[in-house]
Amino acid sequence: MTRVVVVGAGPAGLAAASAALDAGADVTILDAAPVLGGQFWRHRPGGSAGSGGDAGQARLQHGWPRFTALRRALTASARCRIVTGAQVWAIDKDGGQMRLHLAVGEADHPSRSMESLQPQALVLATGAHDHTLPFPGWDLPGVVTGGAAQALAKAEGLAVGERVVVAGAGPFLLPVAASLAAVGARVLGVHEASRPRALAAGWSRAAGWGQAGIMPRKLGELAGYAGRQLRGRIPYRLGTGVVAARGDGRLEEITVAGLDGSWAPVPGTERVIACDALAVSHGFTPRLELAIAAGCALTAGGPFGRFVTVDADQRTSEPGVYAAGEITGIGGADAALSEGALAGWIAGGGAPDDPRARAARRGVTRYQAFSRGLTAAHGIRPGWRRWLNDATVICRCEEVSYGALTGAATATASRGLRSLKLVTRAGLGPCQGRICGRTVEALLTGDGARPFLDGVLPDRRPMAALVRFAELAQSPIRPQSPIQPHERPEP
Repeated sequence: MTRVVVVGAGPAGLAAASAALDAGADVTILDAAPVLGGQFWRHRPGGSAGSGGDAGQARLQHGWPRFTALRRALTASARCRIVTGAQVWAIDKDGGQMRLHLAVGEADHPSRSMESLQPQALVLATGAHDHTLPFPGWDLPGVVTGGAAQALAKAEGLAVGERVVVAGAGPFLLPVAASLAAVGARVLGVHEASRPRALAAGWSRAAGWGQAGIMPRKLGELAGYAGRQLRGRIPYRLGTGVVAARGDGRLEEITVAGLDGSWAPVPGTERVIACDALAVSHGFTPRLELAIAAGCALTAGGPFGRFVTVDADQRTSEPGVYAAGEITGIGGADAALSEGALAGWIAGGGAPDDPRARAARRGVTRYQAFSRGLTAAHGIRPGWRRWLNDATVICRCEEVSYGALTGAATATASRGLRSLKLVTRAGLGPCQGRICGRTVEALLTGDGARPFLDGVLPDRRPMAALVRFAELAQSPIRPQSPIQPHERPEP
């Protein structure tokens, strides 16, 4: 019986674990959060046990019945071990055998335990997080990512402010605005950077209008969000973006401007809006640390288009390692569910020609086409650099400005990321470049046109999570423990 470990309990990870069980495998699913669901189904802890809390989740959750069905299948199986609060901090090989090192428990608690697993097959479903392009004032308190705003709304029922602006690019802005409005915030407007022509061309291409089943469903979702916008009288403005934020100690006002087709600000279109919070997201960046540690090959798409390379069955370049969800391409929850189901089935030893595998492949193909259209509609354009001035902070952890970053690159004529990081300290702070890494790379390489000569990537982190020295000292190398179905209790 194949031992499968799935890292990540969002849509892709849950679908992979369920499919691997159907294929007859023993499954361990790991997630750093205290409950299942990932970022997409990030819900209030009271709804995690499947009891009375579930009824209240549907108001803020999309596809909640699918989540509850997947959770039920996993928790009911004696062949599934669920380990929440588990942070995989490294992957290495022992005589060719993949080995995962994980810390289990609350991150700052001295009783956190260290474990080591050696799966026969590994499914990486580590997802993605918001990517926010910098602008003057984006480091002020009150400026948050769209994902953070939605997480607070879903998990805690809290709004990030009373008067909130949502800005950036992509369809994700609409559910962020809806979540904020649902928890009592006054959403002053949603500002989409892409212009109508680009949106029309991208969405026309997105689902291939003849792709049965996808476009009607997506149009239905859009209609639902549009209806909430209209009922809440929330303006939706295309071809506009936030180009500056100001305040004395915290956010007090922002400047929005019209953007041209390259996202460069159009002179004379600036407008000031008073607000106490700004939720901003320009898309998503995949979490590639573990995939890189496992040796998986990546696509050559430049800083804003780098993902794990997979074949038609979600296999990576590394034997026994599969990838699914946003780390293979930003496609949304439906794409992640199809990819996860295929990856889990094949990883668990399921027959490639089984009807379930064929159905999953069809879903992957359709949603990949849809994803390419969304990228064409909402993908980052190079004109955003025109928002910056020399004092604009690029690396917030180390407070490295745009002028300091580009000045060091010019003065040293360096083409290596490692040397530029050491000189400027960009990407060396607590987040280790998770927030600024792709932006730093884009600025220094011209969006990948002049790649770094040292081969260093901002996503390469030998330790994927913070671990105390004392924990390293007591980290054991244990054989795989017997599969015991359990879910860690909520803190």
